[in-house]
Amino acid sequence: MDKDRKNPLIQSFGYAFEGIWACIRKERNMKIHCLAVILVTLAGTLFQITASEWCVCLLLFALVASLELVNTAIEAVVDLVTEEKKPLAKLAKDTAAGAVLFSAIVSVIAGCIIFLPYLLELAEKL
Repeated sequence: MDKDRKNPLIQSFGYAFEGIWACIRKERNMKIHCLAVILVTLAGTLFQITASEWCVCLLLFALVASLELVNTAIEAVVDLVTEEKKPLAKLAKDTAAGAVLFSAIVSVIAGCIIFLPYLLELAEKL
């Protein structure tokens, strides 16, 4: 068999989905992100947010989840390479986690901008 031959496309997708499911199963923070996606989706459906607002939500879902996947990959590689406490290993792990946190904070701010007017309108009706 030719070693330079690439995996069939469907097999590549399979590996990618394996990685996503492994992260959801094993990573507490990814479970929290998935719960947030479900809650925001329910709220968006309830309040009938606009197409533009849905696009913002979808992009932010993708950003946070993608960064969590990358963070998990970086942590796994660092742990594979060394068990010792090394400053560069700590920097790699901390900055990857920081990227996830930063995107999550910005997502919450954007969520407030999108959903607060709907919540205030609902409160006025009650």
